Amino acid sequence: MKFCWSTLRVRNLGNSIKFYTEIVGLKVESRFSAGPETSIAFLDGGGAKIELLSDGLDRQTEVGGDISWGFEVESLDKTLQILREKGIKIESGPIQPNPHLRFLFIKDPDGMKIQLVENIKA
Repeated sequence: MKFCWSTLRVRNLGNSIKFYTEIVGLKVESRFSAGPETSIAFLDGGGAKIELLSDGLDRQTEVGGDISWGFEVESLDKTLQILREKGIKIESGPIQPNPHLRFLFIKDPDGMKIQLVENIKA
């Protein structure tokens, strides 16, 4: 069995695509209409994909507070600089639980908790 993708219902597909491409660094693999008011975008997550789904309904999207997506970054310091330049609020961190790992948390436009992780090579 292979994990294929995770779906996130979003309020504004354009805002979410901008966040995941400009902040997280993912690439849009495909984007298409799936009905009169439904649009879907698949983003390449480096193996598994992320499906962003917008159905045009004006409702609050909710993501469980204990759910997060983690993404590896080359340099947490460079990422922090980009986040500050883009006005992205740091929810917590940076945290360094051991000499080989640093991470922080931010939220996407719909409140999904995103963990950005730097694996420190010895």
